[in-house]
Amino acid sequence: MGFIFENIRILDILDILLVAFLLYQLYLLIRGTVAIHIFYGVFILYLMWTLVKALNMQLLGSILGQFIGLGLIALLIVFQQEVRRFLLILGTRYTRNKKFSLEKLFNFRPNQESVWDFEPIIEACEHLSSSKTGALIVLAKTSELRIFAETGQVLDAKISSSLLETIFHSGSPLHDGAAILVKNKIRAARCILPLTENPIVPAHLGMRHRAAVGMSENSDSFVIVVSEETGDISYANQSDVHFKIPPNQLKTALMEVFKEK
Repeated sequence: MGFIFENIRILDILDILLVAFLLYQLYLLIRGTVAIHIFYGVFILYLMWTLVKALNMQLLGSILGQFIGLGLIALLIVFQQEVRRFLLILGTRYTRNKKFSLEKLFNFRPNQESVWDFEPIIEACEHLSSSKTGALIVLAKTSELRIFAETGQVLDAKISSSLLETIFHSGSPLHDGAAILVKNKIRAARCILPLTENPIVPAHLGMRHRAAVGMSENSDSFVIVVSEETGDISYANQSDVHFKIPPNQLKTALMEVFKEK
């Protein structure tokens, strides 16, 4: 058995560890979703193909080989949302400190305001909560969410509690949809957000909460929800949703998520 281990290189061990890490990250992304069952089916099919090749069963092997040959394209189609989330996490988790970010390398506007002022946001959420006015507020992190902002009315206005309350007032033409905040400005209102398709999300949640979770799945944004039925404040961040959050706890969460690295 010694000659087997003599042929193993350090790169081979590193290769195995990297594959195991990627498979584990993929499992974390699709765990609890419908895609996990598809993943099991694809894995079983691959094991069958490997066994058939080892037994030299040519007919069955050629049939399974056709499925395996188209496997990459099929996986990209089936796991489109999961692949998007994986690339998003890969692109944000390991560049969060922005030491080597393109924004810093090509920063032609060094005096641009980047530190968030959460006070008007918290104040607006308190007033909206007390009046049971539904609201959906998206705070952009690294991405400016231009694709989503273009679905609504562009405002590009400085954030103020009164303006946020006016936007979500039931009589306002901008109240139906989300407000997207970018770098201390309300970039747009009445924006359309993607809804989550995760079956784990409780069925009793309304469209605002599903849109909040869906937005956190499709971007690295922080989404605040004010319930129209109960006035409760919730937020979604990295696909996780937290319910019935008091204003002081919301501010703590915002400062933790957006703190300078």
